Amino acid sequence: MADAADLKSAGPSPCGFESHPRHQLENNMPWLIVILGYLLGSIPTGYIAGRFFGKIDIRKVGDGNMGAQNVFRQLGAKTGVVVGLIDAAKGALAILIAQAANLPQIAVLLAGAAAVIGHNWPVFLRFRGGRGEATTIGVLLTTITQPMLILAAPTILTLVIWRNVTLASAVLFVPLPFVCWWLGVPGVLVAYGVALPCLVGFTHFLRTRQAVTHRV
Repeated sequence: MADAADLKSAGPSPCGFESHPRHQLENNMPWLIVILGYLLGSIPTGYIAGRFFGKIDIRKVGDGNMGAQNVFRQLGAKTGVVVGLIDAAKGALAILIAQAANLPQIAVLLAGAAAVIGHNWPVFLRFRGGRGEATTIGVLLTTITQPMLILAAPTILTLVIWRNVTLASAVLFVPLPFVCWWLGVPGVLVAYGVALPCLVGFTHFLRTRQAVTHRV
């Protein structure tokens, strides 16, 4: 008759009652982290700031966006900067959590993209959010740090002089793939550095088109 030591050394039960739940969790972990990234991105920082500091729905004033630029214009520079930093932190945190979970690179990148999508189409506000510039910056600053830091100075200078987020975003995002190529960044990250800003531009196009339609 086999004793307890023999049973223990025999490995997991053939039926998999002990190992199956753990393996299932490991298999589902990438998707759970991606969903978490989306939920992080969905935290409506600009909306909360508008309600708390100005007693307004930030989506119903200014350009109608929930992003830091609209908050900056409607509630002041300090509030706008804080909202922008928090929005960037949402993207960075999604990447850091995915990296800490030792997920494959594709899952890490999907988690970052999910954070941007969550900011643009937040589940907590009926999928009406911002354009995703700050969250995209947080994601890219964590994934392709050196190219982003190189372009930080001209971007900040543009923002300070012209106070135009769209122009500053162009100064940051347009040359980004060329700086990545110059530094020998892997192709998948170069493509990622193109795709996320394109998502920002696409969202900006949709928001602008909707605003024009409503005016007409």
